[in-house]
Amino acid sequence: MYPPPQRKPDWLRARLPSGPEYAETRRLVDDNKLHTVCQSAQCPNLGECWSRRTATVMILGNICTRSCNFCAIQTGRPTEHDLGEPARVADAVARMNLRHCVITSVARDDLKDGGAGVWAATIRAVRHRNPRTSIEVLVPDFKGQFDLVDLVLEAKPDIFNHNVETVERLQKPVRVQARYDRSRSVLRHAKSRGFIIKTGIMLGIGEEQHEIEQTLRDLAADQVNILTIGQYLQPTPKHLPVTRWVAPEEFKHWKVFGLSIGMGVIESGALVRSSYHADEQSAKFTGGGRLNQAGASEGM
Repeated sequence: MYPPPQRKPDWLRARLPSGPEYAETRRLVDDNKLHTVCQSAQCPNLGECWSRRTATVMILGNICTRSCNFCAIQTGRPTEHDLGEPARVADAVARMNLRHCVITSVARDDLKDGGAGVWAATIRAVRHRNPRTSIEVLVPDFKGQFDLVDLVLEAKPDIFNHNVETVERLQKPVRVQARYDRSRSVLRHAKSRGFIIKTGIMLGIGEEQHEIEQTLRDLAADQVNILTIGQYLQPTPKHLPVTRWVAPEEFKHWKVFGLSIGMGVIESGALVRSSYHADEQSAKFTGGGRLNQAGASEGM
């Protein structure tokens, strides 16, 4: 049990859930019996994003086989995955009329393929039902097994996202079962297959300034296209404590630095999360439409 952090600064005030658009998004999620990372991970932007009629769907259930010390998602033994889920996700995307959708999942180390088959089925179902919607996937590391990563890539998502979460030194205490080098190798593999790659890190969890700089240099060397940088928030007293509140000026500094060393798009701010304004990030690469297999944008 960790002590509660100091009072949140003013720049960490999130929008409260309200309004007809928020209510409609909630109804669509509930009607399609979907899980969202917005709810399971206690995202502070739920009110803003759902009011914009955007939500990040979480497939393969809401129980994770890993026990990361920063994450609010429930850890335990998952139930069998739902074979009807891909069709329901595709239906929800259609009913929300999304130009860009983000799909993520819990880690399913209990499954022989880590859930890669369900990932592929979901991407294909969304694409079939919504041919002009660009698809961004935020995947686990599949234990670094490239054949499983390839199952996802062969379904042709438009943006491939896998988060390194924090600096190299803090991987073990923060992510427990994950590794910095393994996560980077997964991103590099997707890049080698011609995909737009994206990743994210948290600040305020014990990292030092020189470690942040090195992480950004590592990711630039891996040719990461999109990076998100946000403030870590302690979800419960059992999770790792917040070590500091990062000022807006520092978030701006890391954005400028990351762009200066070659990254294409950086979202950097206290409330930024992996899927925050993902539709806008995607548009910078897709031109407002989804990518075709050769990487050219299809107009809307």
